[in-house]
Amino acid sequence: MQVLVIGSGGREHALCRKLAQSKRVDKIFCAPGNGGISQLAECVDIKANDVISLLKFANDKRIDLTVVGPEVPLVAGIVDTFTQQGHRIFGPDQYIAQLEGSKVFSKKKMAQFGIPTAGFKVFEDAESAKKYIREKRAPLVIKADGLCAGKGVMVALSEEEALSAVDTIMVDKSFGTAGDRIIIEDCLEGEEASVILVTDGRDSVVFASSQDHKRAFDNDKGPNTGGMGAYSPAPVVTEDIEKRVESEIVAPLMKGLAEEKTPYKGVLYLGLMIVKGNPYVLEFNVRFGDPETQAILPRLKTDLVDIIEASIDGRLKDIQMEWDDRACVCVVCASGGYPGGYKKGLPIHGLDEAAEMDDVVVFHAGTKATIHDTQHPDPSTKLRIRPERSRGTTYETSGGRVLGVTGLGEDIKAAIDRTYAAVSKIDFKDIHYRKDIGYRAVRARP
Repeated sequence: MQVLVIGSGGREHALCRKLAQSKRVDKIFCAPGNGGISQLAECVDIKANDVISLLKFANDKRIDLTVVGPEVPLVAGIVDTFTQQGHRIFGPDQYIAQLEGSKVFSKKKMAQFGIPTAGFKVFEDAESAKKYIREKRAPLVIKADGLCAGKGVMVALSEEEALSAVDTIMVDKSFGTAGDRIIIEDCLEGEEASVILVTDGRDSVVFASSQDHKRAFDNDKGPNTGGMGAYSPAPVVTEDIEKRVESEIVAPLMKGLAEEKTPYKGVLYLGLMIVKGNPYVLEFNVRFGDPETQAILPRLKTDLVDIIEASIDGRLKDIQMEWDDRACVCVVCASGGYPGGYKKGLPIHGLDEAAEMDDVVVFHAGTKATIHDTQHPDPSTKLRIRPERSRGTTYETSGGRVLGVTGLGEDIKAAIDRTYAAVSKIDFKDIHYRKDIGYRAVRARP
């Protein structure tokens, strides 16, 4: 089987690594990929949102299965385009992808289907939004309607912050047309968690729980980012919470969409806030989370290809997932200045030393590789014992989130210690990472 993975981040590196472990996969292509992915797959210089070029490539290479990582091509309708041409592709269609592509669409569906979420109101002009803020009073959450790479949500603890957020999104147009409409939500206070599942339109399988860390700095300070780290499992997602998520969120959504003749197939990411033991939806995403995937997939024992094909074919009721009981922690090493401006082209040191550690994987996100060794392994080969080790290859930074250093441990504390020990071996100029990833799980230990 020839597989095409679309995307270039740490999530896609984790997907490629897991797919490469399948006995059913002969070769992986990744478009556009990154430095680390090039050790596992043949990277193709096609942007993730260039649907027409990706389709031509899939036709030319006779790709058997396409796995879409990021949200942008899904919102652009890549699944519809590929399906119409007879390709097997994993992900929701363009209509369903609006659950992530438009926060207004998503919130209205939650209200329509009776799914628990924060109270909200939609605005199309800044002055009306500001008037509402003055009447409603902080704390409030201000969200741009469209895609903003995880940075279009602002938690305002004061009226001044809320008004400034409206100006940033609607007046300054910091997120372009994604900010033509905004949602102002009540601010829920609790603990966030992520639940990811795969559905075939009728049945679903739920992946191990996880928790992301959105803020740039320790103690959840600073601006929102695409994610500074994650761990799995998340103690806040108890067995009771899992059952309630299924009955109060997943079941109503699947039933409502099916009744509209738009069944959901693919990955569904639930961004949750657990408030006094009650789950509320903060957001829906229509793809695997990043960096949650880097903390979840190393624990997955089941063949990911089997899960994906069962989703496409409507056979998920036959899938039983198996998990490694150990905890997993991913710490994101970012460029200095992220999520604002940052430098590129900085040499990265210590990758091989970190990869030599047991139960450690270094997932690449914003990296570029230069191969110096003419005997470098053929990327089309099966997953090697240590694919993360890269003799004869040097790496430099090429993005905001550069690496996702991931470690397994017998419990969350052991996983944290192993991961940070690996992080300590890696360096590049102005490297930035949070030093408290997983702190809530440690606090929750008996």
